[in-house]
Amino acid sequence: MAWCGLGLLALVAAGIALTGAPAFLVLLTAASAGGALAVLSDTVPASLLTALPGRLVNLLENDLLQALPLYVLMGVLLDRLAIADALFRTSVRLLPKSAAAPVMAGLGLGALLGPMNGSVGASVLSLARAVEPRLDASGVPAPLRYATICVASTLGVVIPPSLVLILLGDAMLSAHTIAVTATGRPDRVINTQDVFHGALAPAGLFFAAALAVAWLTARGAPSPGSAAGRADVTARQATLALVALVALIGLLGGVAAGFIFPVEGAASGAGALLLGGLLAGRLRWAVLGPALADVMAITGALFALLIGATSLTLVLRLLGTDRLIGDWLIALPGGDVVAVVTVLAIIGLSAFVLDAFEIIFVVVPIVVPPLLIRVADARWVAVLVLLTLQMSFLLPPFGYALMMLRGTLKLAVPLGPLTRALAPFLLAQWLVLAIVLAAPRLVHLGEPPGDRLRTAPSTLSPADVDDRLRQMIPPPPEVSAPDLRP
Repeated sequence: MAWCGLGLLALVAAGIALTGAPAFLVLLTAASAGGALAVLSDTVPASLLTALPGRLVNLLENDLLQALPLYVLMGVLLDRLAIADALFRTSVRLLPKSAAAPVMAGLGLGALLGPMNGSVGASVLSLARAVEPRLDASGVPAPLRYATICVASTLGVVIPPSLVLILLGDAMLSAHTIAVTATGRPDRVINTQDVFHGALAPAGLFFAAALAVAWLTARGAPSPGSAAGRADVTARQATLALVALVALIGLLGGVAAGFIFPVEGAASGAGALLLGGLLAGRLRWAVLGPALADVMAITGALFALLIGATSLTLVLRLLGTDRLIGDWLIALPGGDVVAVVTVLAIIGLSAFVLDAFEIIFVVVPIVVPPLLIRVADARWVAVLVLLTLQMSFLLPPFGYALMMLRGTLKLAVPLGPLTRALAPFLLAQWLVLAIVLAAPRLVHLGEPPGDRLRTAPSTLSPADVDDRLRQMIPPPPEVSAPDLRP
């Protein structure tokens, strides 16, 4: 029945890509079908499925999930309070007068708003509304304009402390715990802050490379005129942009550096934006009501997706699909790099039809635990997963960011010119990914020597690992026969 789990994963990918149904509904349908099939075929006792309610309760008791609605609220308020527009206009005004200035400002806005927008799809919608008209007014060619929005929308995947990193950190903690328990290694289990710290250097490297690409590719075009927004920045907008920039960098930097907990940082930022908007008279009910409705809709979608994915992964574990994949990875010939590249290829292919959250909730719990049994550097694996996700969202013709942008803006630009505009950014991504793959120590910069995660390889055989994984599944409870005596 382990092979049936692979069929369920294929069913999920096809259902999300072809039906247009909500992802959580597809996940719950697949989980229900898989659970019914397992019980009817006597592969899994029905009593084991009763573990799902407790699994969901334990999941939702995670304090880290409180940061999700708060970060979403911050992103929505930044858009509703016209802070995003003020940041973009002021950035264009301060940068050197060239056609590259609007492109670089758009990338910078994506780096600021991406960590709070909730997903790549939400970032595309936000940046298409706030940045695309300004780039158009600046005279930026359509292919470069759309390529800028796509790249900027994926920056939230790798720049901490984004929602993607928070949830991936929690998923990596669970995956690493399984691997450590299965192998018996005395490793310190990775946490969300480790993922934040590990992503800092690669994220900064790619952001600098993206700015350099924008400068080199757009500098030869005609310089923007006053219509581009260089001369229509008011003193109030400039002040608002400066205050917002300092506050956002301080808040997000404090969370990423570990001085502020993610939940506390999100609560402080959302509370400050809400209070400031109310005092300034910008958040009347006509604005605040729809904003809160958007926050509830996005947050509800995320939690529904989390519940659906948790249900599916439980069914896959009961079917033994995780052990099947684990045996393949452990027995894969070659060194650790071969195993890592294989898993990254699976995640990259999944990104053609799944968003970042769907991959974290569905794919990562299945393929990453067996990888960490073989490769002990969990921080390195987590950062490589992030970089692979970001790269895959931009790959033509089915990259998720491209598909979202084409649907949002009714894209009329042919795929060829858009691909040529994206090519330099993709080359920069591949370069950063290759550097991190070849130099794992890059993700450990600034890590205290006494706090290093152990990276000793596992010495257990595939059979030993499989036995330990089987021992981790609780046996079905004993059910006594009913007493029929009168």
